[in-house]
Amino acid sequence: MVVQGRGGAQALVGLAAALVLAGCGATIPSDPEGTLDRVTGGTLAVGVSLDEPWVVLEPGPTSDDVRPAGIGLQPAGIEVELVEELATRLDAEVEWTVGGEGSLIASLEEGDLDLVVGGLTSTSPWSQKAALTAAFATVRGPRGEDELHVWAAPMGENAFLVEVDRFLLEHRERG
Repeated sequence: MVVQGRGGAQALVGLAAALVLAGCGATIPSDPEGTLDRVTGGTLAVGVSLDEPWVVLEPGPTSDDVRPAGIGLQPAGIEVELVEELATRLDAEVEWTVGGEGSLIASLEEGDLDLVVGGLTSTSPWSQKAALTAAFATVRGPRGEDELHVWAAPMGENAFLVEVDRFLLEHRERG
């Protein structure tokens, strides 16, 4: 095989890298922390920030799964229903944590949460600290602009993010 010019050399390097990765059994995308594998058949830890109608609290059975425990309220709303549908798809139980966006994003960064939901948009200031998912809804904002609603996932957990994106895009297509 004769490779001429700079473009050919780059293609050859790319091909070599792909062969090395294939030989190592590497899968792309991957999760350095194993989020997708851990969550599938396990527990999906979700932080919820209140933002009606996306996430609200409603009376429900007192549960240790809702923090702070004993408040007698449980998360509900559009995004909560979506998360529960995703959990069913992953054969996972959902563990809810209620809080403000700042503390939830910090918990996401520390690996204590797998998702943060609650009215986040694609222009979220948290995009530097979390991976934002594909948009699952477009709504008219207060100034008449379109707002793309997203969730936040851990940075670098790409296999998990792809699975969540796939789910959200399928939901969006169903309308």
